[in-house]
Amino acid sequence: MTHAQDVATARPEHTLLARVRALLPGLVLCLAAAGASYGVSLLLPGVSPLIIAIVLGVLLANVVRLPAAASDGIDFSAKKLLRAGIVFLGLQLVLTDILELGAPMLVVIVCIVAGGLFGTVLLGKLLRVPSGLSLLIACGFSICGAAAVAGAAGVTDPDDEAEEDTITAVALVVIFGTLMIPLVPLITDLLGLGSETAGMWAGGSIHEIAQVVAAGGIIGGGALTVAVIVKLARVLLLAPVVAILSIRQRRLSRTAGEPGQQMSHSKLPPVVPLFIIGFIAMVLLRSFIPLPDFVLTTGGLLQTGLLAAAMFGLGCGVKIRNLIKVGLKPFALAALSTLLVATIAYCGVTLAG
Repeated sequence: MTHAQDVATARPEHTLLARVRALLPGLVLCLAAAGASYGVSLLLPGVSPLIIAIVLGVLLANVVRLPAAASDGIDFSAKKLLRAGIVFLGLQLVLTDILELGAPMLVVIVCIVAGGLFGTVLLGKLLRVPSGLSLLIACGFSICGAAAVAGAAGVTDPDDEAEEDTITAVALVVIFGTLMIPLVPLITDLLGLGSETAGMWAGGSIHEIAQVVAAGGIIGGGALTVAVIVKLARVLLLAPVVAILSIRQRRLSRTAGEPGQQMSHSKLPPVVPLFIIGFIAMVLLRSFIPLPDFVLTTGGLLQTGLLAAAMFGLGCGVKIRNLIKVGLKPFALAALSTLLVATIAYCGVTLAG
């Protein structure tokens, strides 16, 4: 074998090694931040390590200048680790628990997600918010917060041409979802709702799972369990929504080129992204196979760690000055979307009850 052939043969290994070296500094930083966020969450009961990780990323990115060597690993964490975390999120869902909510409540949950999606997109048009950002806000506020934003962005913006929209939508999820934590328990008290009804409303209206847990704990009286189940039923709808968005993106990609030209198949997003297939597989695994406690515990830790690392990575992309530059319209849309989802959820829960 000639020297040229030796070099050609070795090149893939060298490329892989170089890639690992490029990712390592940022990856270690994100994983360390995830561990620190988890440790802080143990000292602050009711505060999610995911929220802590986002805030930590935002603070770090805006207070100090992150080294350029960490950028590749941070970007990898924000995208790839997040998708892996969504896969393990499926281990939280047990289909029988969701089915036990009953047909009326399941219809309400579908209406919350569908109404929130279409209503937010329509409101975005009325407010003249960019369509891509409106869609990401709609997904995050209607389904499951930052994970839904990133999942939708993965198929609607695979080349990260509008990464600023993803970062803005995640920041809005954190801001408005956190505001809902004290507001929902306060309003349920004012309305005199029972704990079960209040829990269903919290699960149907609040953006992040962790935020639902915090609000359900404040409400008390058994609200936490039903709130989490309702929220997880909304999470389950992430799979069909992302699949529909992927099919839509494939159609848009085919018509985006010059007349008479077909887009390369490799440039089209898959009909069902691999991480969504993994998510569904984990749901089915948890629902139909009795898993040992240590498997569920390990899966939960992996999900929390991966998502926290991803949230830190996303937080590192939030520049306060850029967030201010987006103007008031996205904030107005986020407020109206929160109100819309909460209203649909309240009407549905009271009717179903």
